[in-house]
Amino acid sequence: MTTKNKKIVIAIDGFSSCGKSTFAKAIAARLGYIFIDTGAMYRAVTLFALEQGAIRSGVVDEDAVVALLPQIEITFRFNPRRGASDIYVNGDLAEGRIRSIEVSNCVSGVSSIKQVREKLVAMQQQMGRDRGVVMDGRDIGTVVFPDAELKIFMQADAKVRAERRYKELTEKGDSVTMEEILENVISRDKADMSRAISPLRKAEDAVVLDNSYMNVEEQMEWFLEKYRAAVEA
Repeated sequence: MTTKNKKIVIAIDGFSSCGKSTFAKAIAARLGYIFIDTGAMYRAVTLFALEQGAIRSGVVDEDAVVALLPQIEITFRFNPRRGASDIYVNGDLAEGRIRSIEVSNCVSGVSSIKQVREKLVAMQQQMGRDRGVVMDGRDIGTVVFPDAELKIFMQADAKVRAERRYKELTEKGDSVTMEEILENVISRDKADMSRAISPLRKAEDAVVLDNSYMNVEEQMEWFLEKYRAAVEA
């Protein structure tokens, strides 16, 4: 296989609201790769748990969530209008609903459940078995694809991330405050890094991208340099 045609797995990990999904989508479009939003998968399980009463007043009933897992089917369907894939839960479109602040406040608790991670990791590994994929999340380079040819760890200042998230939610019409979003960003960082199962951490061979003050073009230029080196290696 020539270098030009060689396909690899690109694993993108990092903190919440760093723009991982946007970055991964742009990479997939540029390379003609498949994009898999693993964070959306955990949000989908959280949404279903909320709707089924397994989460009440922000408290996650782990046993109830585990009992729901056999009932959850997660699929992605390409949306030509958005130029990206939408996520469906049991055949119902969930793309917009999984981005709510209620889901954001509970997703770390759900994603820390061992059985949830085992189910979704197995799904993700199956999706990427033929290479040629860009996958973003919290443990892609450390757990899902530790053998990925290119691992990127994204980070940005917490306040910058909160501002991005606030803009995204308010533009959709959600009633939130900047203080609420910043608190959520900080608490999710703590929860993601301290959980017992697959905590958020940088893989030893990952390259760090701090995009606090980088625009889309600058990030893509940075990526293409790393990508060429990974393929040639």
